[in-house]
Amino acid sequence: MKLTARNTLKGKVTKLVPGTVNSEITLEIAPGIEIVGIVSKASAERLELTDGKEAYAIIKSSNVMFAIE
Repeated sequence: MKLTARNTLKGKVTKLVPGTVNSEITLEIAPGIEIVGIVSKASAERLELTDGKEAYAIIKSSNVMFAIE
C-alpha cells in the first residue's frame, strides 16, 4: 500500500454496523483505544470488513479537529 497520507492508524475491526447507504466501522488501534468512522456500505463490502479483520484508518490532516475543556 502506497499513499501520501501520513496519519495512518492500523488496528482491528471490533464492530461493523451496516446501514442502508453507509456503514459505521469501529477500529481498535490499541487496547481500549478505538476510532469510529463512516464509509459507504459498498466500500465496506468491497474491503470485506468484518469483526477481527485488520484495517487502517487514514486521516486527512485538513479534517482533524481538536478541542479542550
